[in-house]
Amino acid sequence: MTGMVALRYAALLMLVIWVGGLVALGAIAAPAIFDVLAAQPDKGRMLAGALFGEILRRFHLVSYTVGGLLLGTLLLRRVLGPAPRRFAWRAGLATLMLAASAYSGLVVAARIGQLQKDIGVAPSSLPEGDARRVEFGRLHGLSTALQLVPLLGGLMLIYWEIKE
Repeated sequence: MTGMVALRYAALLMLVIWVGGLVALGAIAAPAIFDVLAAQPDKGRMLAGALFGEILRRFHLVSYTVGGLLLGTLLLRRVLGPAPRRFAWRAGLATLMLAASAYSGLVVAARIGQLQKDIGVAPSSLPEGDARRVEFGRLHGLSTALQLVPLLGGLMLIYWEIKE
């Protein structure tokens, strides 16, 4: 029984790191970085984007790690028994969370980085109808939406874990 408690603790810890990190990045780090650096003359907004992009890149690595460990704890609990309630739902949700993070970090972030490199200036400095600015806005929105998957999924998994 002690092993199951340790696995449940590990699962909750992974969820807290993942969900807490997303909240800290979105609600604290990004606004602070853009408020401070974007106010600087010249390339402040580009520097803010580059800094937050690097922080997000590193957090994606954390997401991949904790997502894999979360899935591992679920599978171990199933194998060692008793299986967690709603195991298939939990495993499916954790897989979806990890897939959304991977797509955001590996595909969308790469497209954003390439677009920023091609533009060479802050996308917000381009005219509103500029196709590059529109594409950047679309990719930024997609990245934000993809991060909602692990955030909301993680909250659901925390709830189920506490309820069990």
